[in-house]
Amino acid sequence: MNSFNVLIEKISTAKDLDFGNIFSNSIELFKKTWLQGFLLQLFTVIVMLPLIIVFYVPFIGAIIAQQESGYGDTQAFDSLFAGMSILYILFVIVGVLVLGAISVALNAGFYRIMRKLDHDEQVSTSDFFYFVKGKYLSKTFVLMLISIGIGVVAALLCYLPILYVMVPLSLFAIVFAFNPELSVGEIVKVSFKLGNKKWLLIFGLLIVSGLLAEIVGLLSCGIGILFTAAFPYHPIYMVYKEVIGFDETSAIEEIGTSAE
Repeated sequence: MNSFNVLIEKISTAKDLDFGNIFSNSIELFKKTWLQGFLLQLFTVIVMLPLIIVFYVPFIGAIIAQQESGYGDTQAFDSLFAGMSILYILFVIVGVLVLGAISVALNAGFYRIMRKLDHDEQVSTSDFFYFVKGKYLSKTFVLMLISIGIGVVAALLCYLPILYVMVPLSLFAIVFAFNPELSVGEIVKVSFKLGNKKWLLIFGLLIVSGLLAEIVGLLSCGIGILFTAAFPYHPIYMVYKEVIGFDETSAIEEIGTSAE
C-alpha cells in the first residue's frame, strides 16, 4: 500500500497532464465499464429506495387526504407537518447519512472495478460491495460527514467556494478506494493536495464529462442516463492513475484478500 508521505510526494512531483489525452482515455475505458456503471446506478437506487419510501409515504397519504377534502384545503399538509415527530426527522437524517456512507463505499468499489477492467482482469458483481463492510463503512461514514460539513461551510460563504471544494470532494472516494489503510484525516489531506495540484484540469474534466453524460443520456430517451451517469468517474480515475498510479504489490495482496 502507498503510505501517506509517498502519496504526497507523488502529487508534489506530478507531471503536467493533457486534457485531451485524459478525456480520450476516459472514453476508451468507458467502453469497457459502461455495464458496471449501469449496475452502480442500479445498486445506488436500490440502496436509497427504502429511505425514499419512508420519506415520501407520509406525503402521498397527505395528498390523498387533500384530494378527498378538496385541493383548496391545506389542513391535510398542516396535520402532516404537525404530526412529524422529532424521532421521525432524526430517523430520516440518520438514514440519509448511513445510506450515503454505503453509496460512497459502492463508488469506491466501482473504482476498483475500473482498475481491474483497465488492466483486463476479471470482475464480479461482488466487487461492488468490497468496501461494504464494518471496518470500511466507519471511514466512509466519517468521510460523508466531512463532505457534508465542508459543503455546508462552502454554501454559507456565498456559494462560490463550492466551485473550489467540489474538486477535492470528488476525490475522496478514489483516494479511499486505493488507500483504505490511510486514516480519514490523511485521505482528506491527500484529496485536497491532489485537488489543489490539478484543480483546473479536474474541474474542466468534471464539467465537460458531466455535460456529455447528461446530453447523451437525454438523447437516449432519458433512460440512457443510467448508462452514462458513471462517465464522470472515468476522468477522475485517469488523473489519479497518471499522478499517483497503483502499487502492483498491493494489487496482488488484494487478490489474496478477496479470495479469503
